[in-house]
Amino acid sequence: MQFAKALLILAALCLAAPFASAQTAADFARYNGYAAPTPPGQKKGGLRVFMLSGLKSHGAGAHDYPRWLDSWSKLLTEHGAVVDGALSFPSEAQLANTDVMVIYRGDAGYMTPAQRALLQAYVKRGGGLVTFHDSLCGPEPTDMATLVGAGKKHGEVNYTWTATLNYQVADKDNPIIAGMPMEIYDEAFYKLDFAPGVKPLLTVTMPDTPAARKGGGVGQTVPQMWTYEHTLPGGRPARAFVWMQGHMVDNMDNPRMRAVMLRGIAWAGKRPIEELADYAPRSASR
Repeated sequence: MQFAKALLILAALCLAAPFASAQTAADFARYNGYAAPTPPGQKKGGLRVFMLSGLKSHGAGAHDYPRWLDSWSKLLTEHGAVVDGALSFPSEAQLANTDVMVIYRGDAGYMTPAQRALLQAYVKRGGGLVTFHDSLCGPEPTDMATLVGAGKKHGEVNYTWTATLNYQVADKDNPIIAGMPMEIYDEAFYKLDFAPGVKPLLTVTMPDTPAARKGGGVGQTVPQMWTYEHTLPGGRPARAFVWMQGHMVDNMDNPRMRAVMLRGIAWAGKRPIEELADYAPRSASR
């Protein structure tokens, strides 16, 4: 009985509580004027990166886009970038505050007309693009090629599936690939539609796998990492950096591979090539 009475008293007190303390529209208007907090250690004036990710689409250890968004947003911040990102396409306002858009998202070539227009306008003003793995896959590979240098047709057998890949260096003087591991267990692609002006950094001769046999790719030597400098009609010069591997997310955490990716992102953002890879935050003042 005593417990029941206590509950009744508590309920009465809750009902009698004044509603004046509830948040109002005026409160939210005031909140909108607050400056967003700066993440601890974030570099002022750093390269502005938007990370576009997606939902996980494969089994354990593969195509783990959400894990990448989480770990690489922290990594890029630690390396001096100013980072934003999402599982959904960025808004016009977000792209206006972006130097490099990094995409690790399955079949990102599928865009609505509005999204495609936003991305084209972003590249036209000179915005940088970086894509990993199958992010350049979609319904119109030649269209994607105008933005990042190549596209891959969705629905075709144009992949090896997982295999040991041996890289061949196509541009030994390019500093982006310094220290690059020359063998990797991942997935390679062929039947890519390339735009003129692509500069291959690394190629792979397609290994003999069931998928490569089915698609007719065995023995083909195809660029798997490249840079692309171009200018859309009426626009400013823009850059894109592409790495076709990343099927196995562990490869993206390899320190040697990570340095290559950081250099590619900095290059696409028209910054000094080692700006991210070599960045070390200053010690906090005491």
